[in-house]
Amino acid sequence: MMPREIHLLPYLEAGRLEAGCDEAGRGPLAGPVFAAAVILPEGFSHPLLNDSKKMSEKDREILRPVIEKEALAWAVEAVSPEEIDSLNILWASVTGMQRAVRKLSVKPDFLLIDGNKFRPFDGYSFNRYRTVVHGDATYTSIAAASVLAKTWRDEHMRALAREYPQYGWEHNMGYPTKEHIEAIRKYGLTPHHRRSFHPKELEPTLF
Repeated sequence: MMPREIHLLPYLEAGRLEAGCDEAGRGPLAGPVFAAAVILPEGFSHPLLNDSKKMSEKDREILRPVIEKEALAWAVEAVSPEEIDSLNILWASVTGMQRAVRKLSVKPDFLLIDGNKFRPFDGYSFNRYRTVVHGDATYTSIAAASVLAKTWRDEHMRALAREYPQYGWEHNMGYPTKEHIEAIRKYGLTPHHRRSFHPKELEPTLF
């Protein structure tokens, strides 16, 4: 079977400076959510680029330095477990994307947001951004942001795993795998766990 061709759109409107925004880590029990914003140069393409969830870890790691080198501007921000618990994961993800946009060295004219929820900030009113369901599989800039958010988060979780090796974060990245849930049962919660997440396997004793 021939591999499926990837067709990502280069922009929503030609000639406009657009930043793609995405996050990684909405579903885990532990660790921050990471968000990225990327402005790509006109004509940027790469045969490996796709929604990061559909890419292999190897391909994501190949693409990360390419995106960071060739982007007109890029930024990555983390939102802590404490903030996630305070804001809820949806608005923590939105906050992370807003912070990443603020951190860009070049100010975009328009934002392409992965997902279906966002809110105005810093002059980016409703007519200066668009939410796109499955945007990371639709627009090149959002796909690039998804790669940065995912690779930065994975790197962070591997570093945390060296501090807390019993949870297997270098493999599960904080997601609610059987391994991770069993480790929580045995060792309890760390400061990096999200208290607002209640997997049924762990209720009611730990959260």
